[in-house]
Order: sequence, then structure tokens, then C-alpha cells
Amino acid sequence: MPTDIALGADFAIVVVVATVLGFLARRTKQPTIVAYIFTGLLLGPVFLNIVTDDGLVGVMAELGLGFLLFLLGIKMRFDEIREILRPIVNIAVLQTVLQTALAFAVAWFLGFGVTDTVVIALATVFGATPVIVKILSDKDEITTLPGKIDVGVLIVQDIYLVIILAIFSAENLGNVQEIAISLGQIGVLMAGIGLLSYLSSRYLLPRLFREIADNKDVFFVVGVAWAFLFIYVAETFNLSVEVGAFLAGLSLAQLPYSRELEERVRPITDFFILVFFSTIGLQIAADELLHFWWQAVVASVVLMVGNFWIMFYLIDRENFSVKTSFIGSINMVQVSEFSLVVGALAVQRDFVESEVLGYLSLMALLTMSISTYIIMYNHWIYERVKPFFSRWESEEEIDVDISEYQNHAVVVGFDGMTKDALKILDDKYGVVVVDRNTAHIETLEDWDYDYIYGDFRHGEIRKAARLKYADFVLSSSVQYEINSRIVEEAKDATVFVEAETASDAARLYDDGADYVIMSTVLASERLAEYLRTYFKSREGFLDDVSDDLREIRGGDTDV
Repeated sequence: MPTDIALGADFAIVVVVATVLGFLARRTKQPTIVAYIFTGLLLGPVFLNIVTDDGLVGVMAELGLGFLLFLLGIKMRFDEIREILRPIVNIAVLQTVLQTALAFAVAWFLGFGVTDTVVIALATVFGATPVIVKILSDKDEITTLPGKIDVGVLIVQDIYLVIILAIFSAENLGNVQEIAISLGQIGVLMAGIGLLSYLSSRYLLPRLFREIADNKDVFFVVGVAWAFLFIYVAETFNLSVEVGAFLAGLSLAQLPYSRELEERVRPITDFFILVFFSTIGLQIAADELLHFWWQAVVASVVLMVGNFWIMFYLIDRENFSVKTSFIGSINMVQVSEFSLVVGALAVQRDFVESEVLGYLSLMALLTMSISTYIIMYNHWIYERVKPFFSRWESEEEIDVDISEYQNHAVVVGFDGMTKDALKILDDKYGVVVVDRNTAHIETLEDWDYDYIYGDFRHGEIRKAARLKYADFVLSSSVQYEINSRIVEEAKDATVFVEAETASDAARLYDDGADYVIMSTVLASERLAEYLRTYFKSREGFLDDVSDDLREIRGGDTDV
């Protein structure tokens, strides 16, 4: 019991301190990730040494990384990456080879031994998945073309990580047969779990989620349970939590309900991520951290510059635009927290001394902290260096992202009013409909309209509909907060929204809506129009009758 209380106290301290520092970071417009890492340094061996990453904190941190990969998997819709899948694989494979070679050369030049150099080279090739995914998601750039390229490369790197961990599980790095057997087993297991993920996304999950999607609580619980199921399967077969979580998310990503689930999972993921980044600092001891401090500083600078040019060359080589090549490259310059995982395993297996882990830790800490700011201001940096990079521009660029909506119409809600409007809008725009009724989704599928399942109050749903880039928006929701947000975000679009009361209508007009629909007013206008038409036709009918009667009565006008 005392141990459980101590574990709970450690966890509480981490959460409270990280929350406070994260709040201060937001107020001062600094990245929260840096605040979370500093939380670990403050509470861990580097400074106060009052919390370790053992027990509950370690479990929560591992779940944090798992849920981040789960969230990443949910974003990976095959129809959105199919066009760039081949270049992503080409980039990722060559990037792994070239960056490993660069890391090896740098470590060798700095005077490390052969085994140390091999471990360092294998450990420093990864991009920081949590940093990149978190910041790009916050900036709404995760689904842009550079974002998709980076995410694709990170996924290949995660597979590479599994291979590295398999190699390090051998008793001796020189035992080729043992390493080959480990790699073969992992390949078979990953293929099996991948097949399970694919089959479930085709045959099981669509039927299951169609039944439960309208129940918000069950919808969320089933989604999370699905992630834990794959985590359990992966752990059972000695695969990483991240691989299982990613494959779980990937199977859900192909469903029309994935974006709504993504929005509901995000808060719990953010909480786990807070703990995860805090544990990075908790793993570092002060004496180990500074043992190779100048070598770590030199290696950090060289690797960040070298990694950028390797990625830029490889992306540009696939005929993407200079801007895409630059943004995609500058997002990937850091040494990942995975280097700590690989380094810790190498120390545990007695391949290297703990000072090498300190070297890797300092590099990860320096490069992740710096790259956090680089990713945040990537477009600003590009505008400053654009004249220099213009020399790489080519007429053969294939930088077209056909999966993104642009200059389109967004229809919020599928009901009697919007059904007829869809036909008109579809003649003038590409249309995407947002609705959270499963019966409506089936109808939209039959009618072959693009649709997104979800609640428009959620930011991920609005991002998926590309609301900011729409030309026309029609909302049949009468909720003022939804329509006000539409008017605010769709500044360049023509916006038709619905209101329930006159006061809401007036507020929406003040907000900038082009036209506010009120069902009572619209009904009265239609009634008046029908009555005018009726009486006009009735008067014409009576005039004809009067003329006939005059003829019958010999010109008598008293009809």
C-alpha cells in the first residue's frame, strides 16, 4: 500500500507541475512540449530528484506514446496517401541509409569506439514522432503535403525501430544467425497483425461502428478498447506498444467515423503525452548527461544541418516543389526520443556504457527543443530563405495534393432543407457534407456525395472539411455557437446559416453571415408567395367565368 501511494504521489506531482509549466508556456507563447521536458528535468535526477519514471509514471508515459501512434494511425487514410505512397517509401528508405551513415561518420570523427559508434548511428536516425505530430496537428499542417510526407517517413522509421530493437535483443551483435531469426519472427508477427488490421477494417468495423456511432459514450469506449486490444496483441508477441496502437488506428482510419473518433480520443492522448514528455527528463542523470557535453553539442549541430539537406535532396528528387521539400525537411531535423529507448536497451545489454546514453539524451534534448521552435516557425523561415532556394525550382514539379478540398461548398447537416440545396451547389462546386446521423451517411454514400461523419463543433471535423478554404457554406444547424464559428473561420466564403430566434439571427448578421435562414420567416414567406400565386390564378379563373356568364345572359354584367 505505501508503494502504491508513493507511485500515485509521483504521478500527481508530474501532472501538476507539467500542467503549471504548460500553462506558463502557453501564456508566454512557448511550446508546451519544451515545458513538459523541463518538468522531467526539474523533478528528476538533473535537479530535484524527487520523481522517477518507474511504476505508474512509466506506464502512463508508454501509453502516451501508444495513443499518439494510435492517433497518428487514425489520420492515415489510404485514399489520401495513395498518390504519394511510392515517393514516401523512396524517401524513407534512402533517408534511413544516408542519415545512419552520417551519424556513424560524426560519432567516429568525435572519437567513439566501434561498438559505441554503431549504437549511436542506429539510435540517432529517427525523427521525433511526438514532437512532429503534436506541433503539426496544433498548426493544422498534419494533412498538408509536407505533413503527409513527414508522417509517412516517420511510420517507416517506426518499422525500422522495431528492427533495431530486434537486433539489440540478441546476446551478441556479432551473432548474425540469432539476429536473422529475431528479424524473421518480427516480420511474420507484424504481417499477421497488419493482416488482422486490414481484414477488420473491411469486414468487422464498418458494421460495428454503424450500429454504435450514434451513441457517443459507447462510440468512444469501443474506439479506445480497439486500441488496447491491438496493444495487448502486440505486447503478447513481444512487439512494441507503438506498433500495435498504430495498426489499431490504421484499421479505424478507413471508416467514415474516424474523424469524430479522432476528436474524442485527442483529450486523453494530450494527457498521456504530457506524462510522456515529462519522463524524457526523468530518465536523464546529471553526470551522464554532461559527460560528453561538447561532443553532443557538435553532433547536434552537424546532424540537424545534415539531416535537413539529406531530406531536402530526397524530397526534391521526387519532383515535389521547393516549398514542400523545404518544409518537409526542416520539420525532420531533430534526434528523436527513440534514441533514448535504443540507448537504454544497449546499456541494459552491456553493449555500451551509460555515458553513451547521456550523450544520446543530451542530443535528443537539444535537438527536440530547438526543432520545436523551428517547426512552429517553418513557414516564416522559408520566406526568409526563399530567394536562395529558388534555384532548385523545376517545371516538372508534381506538387499537387488532390485529396484536399479547395474552393468548395461545405454543407452542415443533411435534412429536408439541405437535400434540395445539394443539387444546386453540386452543379457549381465540389460539395462535402458534414453530418453525424449514421442513416444519413448511408444515404450520402448511395448518392455519391463526399461526406464527413462528425460533430461540426469539433475542430478536427472543421479542419477535415477545410472550412477555411471553402467558397460557400450552408448550415442547417440552429446552434448559434456552431454558426458563429462558421462565420468566423470561413471569412472568404459566402455563408448561409440557420437561426432559431430573431436575436440569434441578428447576432449572426453582426458576425458577418451573408444570409440567415429562419424557418418561421421562411415558412411565412413561402405561404405568402403561395397565397399570392393562388389568388392571382383564382382571379384569372373568375374573370374567365364572368366573361362566359356575360355571353350567356346577353351582356348582363351583374354576375
